[in-house]
Amino acid sequence: MKVFGIAGWSGAGKTCLIEAILPSLRARGLKVSVLKHAHCVVENDVIGKDSWRHREAGAHEVMLVSRGRWVLTRQWGEEDEPAMREVLAAFGECDLLLVESYKYWPIPKIEVHRPALGKPLMLDELPQVIAVASDEPLATAQVGGREVFALNDAASIAQRICTELGL
Repeated sequence: MKVFGIAGWSGAGKTCLIEAILPSLRARGLKVSVLKHAHCVVENDVIGKDSWRHREAGAHEVMLVSRGRWVLTRQWGEEDEPAMREVLAAFGECDLLLVESYKYWPIPKIEVHRPALGKPLMLDELPQVIAVASDEPLATAQVGGREVFALNDAASIAQRICTELGL
């Protein structure tokens, strides 16, 4: 499994970019999985339903299975978030894992940048950024010589990811 990150400030368009590049990656015959980091506690159960009740009663893991899909919920309690190797080991077989956020993980990544948010580029603190996707043109000097893609050019961004990873 190859791993590639999409980083950026909240509201920059990370999720939209992943949504846009997935069809291009799939068209190449790649089996792609996505990991999304959340800063708050995630609740994918419906309060009062059986799987929620099992988890609330103390189950360490609860798997909900239906035709075509399953969801596994694992309790971490008050512990720190799991290490990168533990998270990656939880995924099934795939060609590419796209990681949204987890900006400090040591994986190659594209930074999504919208100047209108008024936030600085993250390049100085994220040396693994290989390119920037922006909704406005950026000067080469602004991005330390890295490639700049139009945020809506999903096909070129998907190509760059594949080139970087040898896919």
